[in-house]
Amino acid sequence: MTDFLTSNDWRWRLARTIVQGVIAVIIANLDMLVGVWQIDPSIKAVVVALIMAVLSPVMALLGGEPDAIEGGSE
Repeated sequence: MTDFLTSNDWRWRLARTIVQGVIAVIIANLDMLVGVWQIDPSIKAVVVALIMAVLSPVMALLGGEPDAIEGGSE
């Protein structure tokens, strides 16, 4: 799990991006899955981007890399 969350190998970066995208799309389409409310499709694109932007530092934090959240290492 640590490799998945912290490795800079292209395979792990691709896997993280795919997982973030799947999670973001599922959350953005909760209105369709639940069927209670309806969100405009143009708003869904913004929701997906925001969720992916939040998931990236959260995954870095879970992986134990505080420098990734602060913006780099010295």
